[in-house]
Order: sequence, then C-alpha cells, then structure tokens
Amino acid sequence: MADHTFVVGQEFSDVKAFRNAIKEAAIAQHFELRIIKSDLIRYFAKCATEGCPWRIRAVKLSNAQTFTIRSLEGTHTCGRNAHNGHHQASVDWIVSFIEERLRDDINYKPKDILHDIQKQYGITIPYKQAWRAKERGLAAIYGSSEEGYCLLPSYCEQIKKSNPGSVAEVFTTGVDNRFQRLFVSFYASICGFLNGCLPVIGLGGIQLKSKYLGTMLSATSFDADGGLYPLAFGVVDEENNESWTWFLSELHKALEMNTPNLPQLTFLSDGQKGTVDAIRRNFPRSFHAYCLRYLSESIGKEFKNSRLVHLLWKAAYATSTSGFKEKMAEIEEASSEAAKWLQQFDPSQWASVYSEGTRYGHLSSNIEEFNRWILEARELPVVQVIEQIHSKLMAEFEERRVKSDSWLSVLAPSAEKQMIESMSRSSTYQVLRSDEVEFEVISAERSDIVNIGTHSCSCRDWQLHGIPCSHAVAAIISSRKDVYTFTEKCFTTASYRDSYAKEIYPIPAKLKWRKTDEAATDEDDDDARIVRPPKFRRPPGRPEKKRICVEELNREKHTVHCSRCNQTGHYKTTCKAEVMNSIEQF
Repeated sequence: MADHTFVVGQEFSDVKAFRNAIKEAAIAQHFELRIIKSDLIRYFAKCATEGCPWRIRAVKLSNAQTFTIRSLEGTHTCGRNAHNGHHQASVDWIVSFIEERLRDDINYKPKDILHDIQKQYGITIPYKQAWRAKERGLAAIYGSSEEGYCLLPSYCEQIKKSNPGSVAEVFTTGVDNRFQRLFVSFYASICGFLNGCLPVIGLGGIQLKSKYLGTMLSATSFDADGGLYPLAFGVVDEENNESWTWFLSELHKALEMNTPNLPQLTFLSDGQKGTVDAIRRNFPRSFHAYCLRYLSESIGKEFKNSRLVHLLWKAAYATSTSGFKEKMAEIEEASSEAAKWLQQFDPSQWASVYSEGTRYGHLSSNIEEFNRWILEARELPVVQVIEQIHSKLMAEFEERRVKSDSWLSVLAPSAEKQMIESMSRSSTYQVLRSDEVEFEVISAERSDIVNIGTHSCSCRDWQLHGIPCSHAVAAIISSRKDVYTFTEKCFTTASYRDSYAKEIYPIPAKLKWRKTDEAATDEDDDDARIVRPPKFRRPPGRPEKKRICVEELNREKHTVHCSRCNQTGHYKTTCKAEVMNSIEQF
C-alpha cells in the first residue's frame, strides 16, 4: 500500500503478498521487525525496538489462500529514524525493487540502485548487496550464465535451421566439455559481403562482463554507403594469438564455401602481433593496415597532445609524398619523441599515399560502432548477447533493404554526393587531350594528368577512393563518356541492394526450440551435449573499464635509484654500502 498502513480485517492474496507488504512497511517507516512466528498459516511479529508496544498478527483463512490481519496492537513509540542498512532490505527485496528497472535498462548500475533506494526509502545499503541483487535480478530475467553456455549447442542448431547456409559452431575443451569458442556468421551476411560490400574487413575484440567473462571477436565491413556491415563474430574464453588464428580460419572457411575466388582483401586492426600473424596465415594474398583510430588514440595517450593527433590524421590522408612528408615534419617539430615513436609503424600500413592494399578512403575500421550494439548486453549470458546481435542484424537488414528501394541515383547516396561535388568543381577546369585515354586537366591552382584507361589521376584521389576525382570527371565528360561507368561497382545502389538482398530470418522462441532439440536428440548422450562454462571466472572487485593496450603492457618498469651509493635496485633506507664500508675499515 502507498501509505504502508494496516488495519484489522485487511486481506492479502496469499502469505507471500502479506510478507512483502509488512517488509515494505518496515523499510519505508524505518522500524525493524522481530518475527515471533511465521509459517504458511500464521504470522506474528512485533517491533524489534525494546519497549515499543507495536504488534501484528495475521492468519490464513480456511479453504482459501487469503491472508488477513486478525489483530494490530499499539503504535510505534520508537524513534524510527533513518539509518544505515535495514534487516528487511535483503537481496531478494532489492531484486523485487529493481526488476522492472533492469528490464528497461540492463546497465542499471549498483550505484544507481543505492541512490534510488536512498531516495525512496531513506536507507543506505552496502554496495556489495546492490551488486549481488543486480546479478540475481539479471539471472532471474535473462537466465543464469551457466544456462547460457548450456543452451549454446541448441541455439546454434536453430540458427542453421532457420537461416540455411549460416555457420554457427560451438567448440569445447576437456572431458567435461568446457566452453572454449563460438563462431557465428549468417548466410545473408556472407552473401551480402561477397556480392556488394567493399573488400575491406575490420577486426576487433570487446570484453564481455558476465560471470565468466570472455571476449567477443568480430569482423565487419562497409556497405556501398559507408555503413557498418557485420560479417562474422565469435566468443572466445581468452583473446590471444591462438584464438585469433582460429577465428580467421573459421572466417576463411565461411567465405570460401560461398565463392570460388576470394577477392583481394584489406584488413584493418589494432596491429597486435597475434592478429597480424593470423591474417598472414589464413589470408596470405590479403593486405594488412593499422586502424588509424587505434593509432591516433595511442599517440594521444602516449604524449597527451591533441595537435599530434590532428597532424597524424592529416599525414594519413595526404595523397602525395610531399604532402605526407610536410605533415611528418610538423609532427617532428611538435614532438621529436612522437616522431620517433611513430617510426615503429610502417607508413605503408597507415598512410594513404603508401598504402599497399585498396582501402577506398577508409583508414579506420567501424568496429567501435559494432561494439556499441552489444555494449548494453555485455553483462548478460552469452546466448543473450548473440540473440541481441541477431535481433539487431535482422532489423538493420530489413530497414536498409526498404530504404534503398526509394533510391533513384546510380550510386549510393554518400558516393553520389561525392560525384556531384566533383562534377561541380570540374566545370571550371580546362581539359587538354593527349590521346584516347590520357588528358591534362588544368585548374586555377594546379595541373593534373588523368588516364581514364588505368583509372588514375596524378592527384591519386581516384586510385585511393575508387570514385573519379574532379580532374577525372572533367576528362571523362570531355570525351563524352558516362562518369558512372568509371566508378567502382561496390559504390553503386545495385551493390548496396545486393548487400541486403538476403533476409535474416527470426529464430523461434526459446521454449519451442528447446523442445524441438530435445525431441531430435532423445537417443543422444545428454552429458556429451551439455556445454559447461569456462573454469575461469570473473575476479572479485570492479572490472576494468578499458582494455589495456599492448604498449602499456610492454612499457619498461620504473627503476629505483639509491641516492647514497648511486646504484640501482634499492633505496637509501635499505642501502648497505655504509655498513659494508664500516666492516672493511674494521
């Protein structure tokens, strides 16, 4: 009841409803209960404060579940002041208090629980109790972490059954079938990537925060409009060289099953050795480049200088060697240490002008955008995380498929915008024709050589981005040709539609597919099918908010120095030099 008052004869649906009501009243009115008798047919309690006359007695009605208050004696003479904690504010009570909030917001934090309880009831509960309540609440709503691993084989079978051609496999280790790895790639994603996306793949990992931790590895690409295109994802018990090699091996097999000839790919990653080696081993014909966002964050963190970050991006996007060297000189001028630090990264792996593989202007992966899809679900059981990705993919594919139906342009909107801007600028250029394919294009600032046969311009913008630059557009128009036929196919509206042509189908509700799976495997060994969680569990305490960079792990430790003997390895207070000198003199 809103005012938490009781009267004789008041009825409750059952004993549980009455207990919840009396507990709520005790917490809200700041008095402790001392329960004299409590079972399924009667309840007798009084105020726990010595000398307070308040008493209550309730009983179950015969032939019904209803509980009614039989007697209510005295009024509270205790102070009933707000205090730290409350015996009735148990973890179960906190769970009932936060359950609806948790359904609306998975990231409802323990500190927010503390704040809301303090605001509503005026009591302070321990942080650890709020944390436990959140864990129990999530388990009640979404299932336990253990159940999440146990359901993985059945869930993978449902993915393959509802989306034929998809890859969904769970791998275990040990005689007790401990979870090790999970790989998922929907058939619609594989076909869409091969038929319509840019041949650029971003790799990344994000730590999960469930009871048994783990890391989600993912591979994403770009559609014709530059949007995020999730290709494959997996969960591993531990992110290391071996897990990246396995993940890329599974990705290679998934792609190879659906095309006789893999396109030449360019991978973008944070440059960890394990990732680079795994790419070389599984995709030997591909190229690798550093994700520029990772590189810029690293240099910013290392030298705490935002200007260095700005100059790094300028250098990376430079389309000429002179422009690149100019920006590198500015970095040297701003910080010689930063310039030296940057030398450990080969320019061919981060700068456009020296790029070995085609990146179509994408110097950074879009892996962070994919990570935001699962950011809220990281604390849930692993099955729930996969379900969230599946739901998001299903909605995004449908939305983009419908959106592209209304496009009338040859190119996807972002590429069409670039083309229109190039056409506008090209109208002021003078074009001198050398032969059938080569032209000199003169603008107010410069002169460029364009070869429409090799799709190249001396400004290098056409080669780097795959869309004719303004100089190329001027040359193509002067030769009375269609500029759109000189644009890479992966930027067309048709390619965009091909990316989302296949549908990602829904998966039946958990209750249905569990029954189907049980019926199909009655003769199987149940114990062999059960996937148990990894042995490694989340350590106590609050988890790290950010992943530790490789550079931090490899950074040299501080060396202690003694001011007395001028040696390293100890301090003045533990120095034995003076003692040794005294012994020698003696």
